Amino acid sequence: MNKRLASLLVIVLALHLTGCATARTLDAAKPGAPVVYSGTRLDLYAMNGGCCAMDRFGAEAPSYPGVDLPASALLDTLLLPLSLLTVIGVGFQATGGL
Repeated sequence: MNKRLASLLVIVLALHLTGCATARTLDAAKPGAPVVYSGTRLDLYAMNGGCCAMDRFGAEAPSYPGVDLPASALLDTLLLPLSLLTVIGVGFQATGGL
């Protein structure tokens, strides 16, 4: 296995083990919690010593927010149009699964 592939595998596993802040905050659906760039904001909050992530975001911060930050920023950017629609009050009924 080449070094580049091994490095990528280690990064993916590390992100998987720490939990994605974006997924945690969007899944929480806490009234009044930040929606736009919520995962990135949760990571930054935890990195700056925030005490009460559950009260503010409705989700616990990842164990390693510095490791999670790049992936959360990317996912938050990809989900930005949906986040903005949610903030301005445009509702959509998205469901998944069976």
